[in-house]
Amino acid sequence: MTIQINSDNNITGTEGLSNFVENTIAETLKRFDEQITRIEVHLTDENGHKSGINDKRCVLEARLEGMQPIAVTAHNDTIQAALKSALDKLKSALDTSLGRLQNH
Repeated sequence: MTIQINSDNNITGTEGLSNFVENTIAETLKRFDEQITRIEVHLTDENGHKSGINDKRCVLEARLEGMQPIAVTAHNDTIQAALKSALDKLKSALDTSLGRLQNH
């Protein structure tokens, strides 16, 4: 599984952030490792340098072998919390999609 991280100009893409994102995704989605070919992560701060509630957005797009991509979005106060919320949504969506395939 390849993980591609994209961030806007308002988020500093440090090595620590990249490591956190990659490790969190790999750990959370390890049981889907064979089906997922690539994960695209889009991190944005919707208010820029102004503070705000739930202004950090994380979009995850999972590219699956032989299937259409699955995308989810989550908002939260921090990038880390937004990532974890998006991963919960993605895990649920993958369970649903891949579960339907196994039932057929």
